[in-house]
Amino acid sequence: MRHDAPSPAPHLIDRLRQVRLLALDVDGVLSDGRLYFQTDGDEIKAFHTLDGHGIKLVQAAGIEVALITGRDSPMVSRRASALGIAHLHQGISHKLPVLRQLCERLGIELDQVAYCGDDMPDLAAIHQSGVGISVPGAPSYIRQHADWVTERPGGHGAVREICDALLQAQGQWDAILDSYLNDRA
Repeated sequence: MRHDAPSPAPHLIDRLRQVRLLALDVDGVLSDGRLYFQTDGDEIKAFHTLDGHGIKLVQAAGIEVALITGRDSPMVSRRASALGIAHLHQGISHKLPVLRQLCERLGIELDQVAYCGDDMPDLAAIHQSGVGISVPGAPSYIRQHADWVTERPGGHGAVREICDALLQAQGQWDAILDSYLNDRA
């Protein structure tokens, strides 16, 4: 049985097949981009469970996942730990050099990276990755440099949309869906 996931433009499918690393910004991509602070100064972030499960699915399929974020947040550390994300880089204002170092460490090329971001610090990584992705809430001058803009906004399933498309492009989508339909997971 064939089950189609939402996917980007057909011309990106071949490039998505090559992806070995999904690198993500956090604020505006994994979260909705708003910052919540309690009166004691503690920060609160909301993360979507659909995104988290998508990350687990692509990891199980052999795709590495990295978070590269400009802010340094204990909440992001906790979320990365809960999802088993080994590549967490916080407080990064220039993301492309960190992404290049990570690629070198993993033995992959930039054209094997799907990178999703939503603001100026993400621009070089979006532009130079194999598949540069942004979200609808990003400024137009960021979106215009992306190969693909997700339908779902950041913090509301955008990352899941990317994960599903990666799994579909890499030929793993049907088996995953069938395993859940038949309770064989």
